Amino acid sequence: MKLVSWNVNGLRSCLKKGFVDYCLQEGADVYCLQETKMEEGQADFDLPGYERYWNSADKKGYSGTAIFTRAQPLSVVRDFGEDIHRHEGRVITAEYPDFTLVCCYTPNAQEGLKRLDYRMRWEEDFRAYLAELDRVKPVVLCGDLNVAHQEIDLKNPGPNRGNAGFSDEERAQMTALLSSGFTDTFRYLHPDATGAYSWWSYRFNARKNNAGWRIDYFIVSDRLRSRVAAAEIRSDVLGSDHCPVVLELR
Repeated sequence: MKLVSWNVNGLRSCLKKGFVDYCLQEGADVYCLQETKMEEGQADFDLPGYERYWNSADKKGYSGTAIFTRAQPLSVVRDFGEDIHRHEGRVITAEYPDFTLVCCYTPNAQEGLKRLDYRMRWEEDFRAYLAELDRVKPVVLCGDLNVAHQEIDLKNPGPNRGNAGFSDEERAQMTALLSSGFTDTFRYLHPDATGAYSWWSYRFNARKNNAGWRIDYFIVSDRLRSRVAAAEIRSDVLGSDHCPVVLELR
């Protein structure tokens, strides 16, 4: 089974930059999208054979997630937890026969870490949600998790220490998640890979110079590790400031 996660940074814009062509070429069973910035019905495009599930933010043109899937899930749940987490369209959970898929767009701590307090609450509550799901069946978590976990996961760790996405607090939360029974599939298969990034700033020719960050993930319950056949980053795919990441399960 092949799954793709992609922060499209505005699906309507990405549709004009080859989104459908990429999907048809990749031929994945499931596409998980973040930052769709739209509601269902706001764009007309042909992707035959896929059921589409949307979770849009209350605020127009902001955030949002979606799952396009060939296999119809057993159930689909939008959002999680308390009301504070239920207005930005950041999570869709789709249950399949042998695992539960969670598509997530984690809140950004923002410049000056002004949203760090909320981010820490999110992390604690979301980890509890994943643990609850994991007690029922294995979990596949994917999405833009807005953190580079280790120094190897971004081009310039020194100058970025303490910035949003590379603060000690955010990195510690990723460590806590992985320590609670989950595996970062890319690092599981590519522990020493350098220059492997999934997001590049639009400024300073960052993508041309590969001055990027790896903040898009597929994370699985530890007991799914034996089924991980491939975990790749499609850095050659354009259309967004992020690129798709791919997981293949046996």
